[in-house]
Amino acid sequence: MLNQARQFTCERRSWLLLAASALLLELIALVFQYGMDLKPCVYCIYVRLAVFSLLAVALITAIRPGYKPLRTFGFLGWAGASAWALSLNLSLHAKQTAPPTLFGSTCDAIPNFPAWAPLHEWLPSVFMPTGDCSDSPWSFLGLSMAQWLIGLFVAHLLLCLLFWLTTLTEKRSGGECCGGSCH
Repeated sequence: MLNQARQFTCERRSWLLLAASALLLELIALVFQYGMDLKPCVYCIYVRLAVFSLLAVALITAIRPGYKPLRTFGFLGWAGASAWALSLNLSLHAKQTAPPTLFGSTCDAIPNFPAWAPLHEWLPSVFMPTGDCSDSPWSFLGLSMAQWLIGLFVAHLLLCLLFWLTTLTEKRSGGECCGGSCH
């Protein structure tokens, strides 16, 4: 079973599947925003950026997943993007469940992107927040969106760790995984 899991991490389809899951999350976010008229807050926008990061890392790793340094980059990027999204959702959930403040909004109205990459100006339909962090207008089975995403990104981190651990037992073979037989 370890060999099968290790082999799976060496295959392009595994990284394309990860990229597809990230793209699906982005599309779902847009359906929530435009189809259900749920306004994203600045934390939601940052989570979108984390998921786009995951998408980019997965696509880059899919170029040559058998090359161990690139696959290591993929695991580090997967873990980093998932941990970032998890942290953002934990903070958002804390803001949504905290007692209301005297000053209204609990988060910034404009994202704090670097001056060289003002994503909210370049693509406002995706990266401009229009909602407030203290609002939690959607729930399913008694859990808010932030709570669902906390569970999702914990699962992402666990999967990343489990697959990454399987690669620690592979033999050295000139940088290529699985004895150089990767696709």
